[in-house]
Amino acid sequence: MVAGESSGDLLAGLLLDGLRQRWSDLKTGGIGGPQMARRGFQAWWPHDKLSVHGYGLDVFLRLPELLAIRKRLKTRLLQDKPDVFIGVDAPDFNLALEASLRAQGIKTVHFVCPSIWAWRGERVEKIRRSADHVLCLFPFEPALLARHGIPATFVGHPLASVIPMQIDQAQARGQLGLREEDLVVALLPGSRLSEIKHLAKRFFETAALLRRARPAIKFIVPAVPSLHGRIEQILRDCGMADQVQLVAGQSHAALAACDLTLIASGTATLEAALFKRPMVIAYNMSWLSWRLMRSKQLQPWVGLPNILCGEFVVPELLQEAATPRAMASEASSWIEAIETRSERITVLEHRFTELHRSLQGNTPELAAHAIEQVLKG
Repeated sequence: MVAGESSGDLLAGLLLDGLRQRWSDLKTGGIGGPQMARRGFQAWWPHDKLSVHGYGLDVFLRLPELLAIRKRLKTRLLQDKPDVFIGVDAPDFNLALEASLRAQGIKTVHFVCPSIWAWRGERVEKIRRSADHVLCLFPFEPALLARHGIPATFVGHPLASVIPMQIDQAQARGQLGLREEDLVVALLPGSRLSEIKHLAKRFFETAALLRRARPAIKFIVPAVPSLHGRIEQILRDCGMADQVQLVAGQSHAALAACDLTLIASGTATLEAALFKRPMVIAYNMSWLSWRLMRSKQLQPWVGLPNILCGEFVVPELLQEAATPRAMASEASSWIEAIETRSERITVLEHRFTELHRSLQGNTPELAAHAIEQVLKG
């Protein structure tokens, strides 16, 4: 197995639970993280070796190292062939590796369908060459892949099982030291260093604008521990260190506790939708990454809640549009809707509840069953 970054490690850990229930003598190894290690996985390289973002200098500097790791891993797997290779997300690394292994007779499974429905549609040919089977997180993906001759199974989205359908906001507020009557905005500028560099200052300047209009407003920032110091420094630079509650991790608690979130585009936006929270999605990246991404974008939406709902149910402010003034304006519109309990809030909660139900499934069991069929085939 190969899993990149924390999200892939989490998914792979769930998959290992299902595999071990089906095969008690399971032996696993490859590239993984702590969630996988807890299930007996032997990591020949740590999962954070694959952590890169965008198309900028970081990628080009890391490329020789990544290619060397992939070459050594392929050699090892071809020398001691596994029954199945499972690539968990990280498509730029995994699909090429899967294609090489499959050509040598090794069964291959790719877990998490690359978002060919959103951008880089040409990847479908690479998926067809690489994977005997694809495990999908979204229910519409298997039919899409079937049209291209790629076997696939919807296994449910793990977040839809982890996050409860009904949210206990009062309990989350008590956990974070917030009062039930507070107006709370969660600021989630990203979990990668590059995202913090491009977005954190914008988010905190937005918070300053909102606070001028509503001095009693409470802000909370759940920070990845490794970025806590960097975020704290940006807060000081913005003069907001005393105005924002910075906590280590606890992103789910923050989303459960808040009334509204300002949030970076990514998986966190789906989490916010499953918590049924209004949001303003923002993103900013390097000029080169933005140009390349836009040239391959297939849909008008970037945020997962909008993509899955098929319309702009929440606002998106991208690149030059992601200014503190624009973000504050969109946030203020949501706050007014929250304070008056307008129909806009009721409609949003209904849409997100429907989305939540559509994504539910026993991921470990469904994925293990699909892999068993691949092995039998």
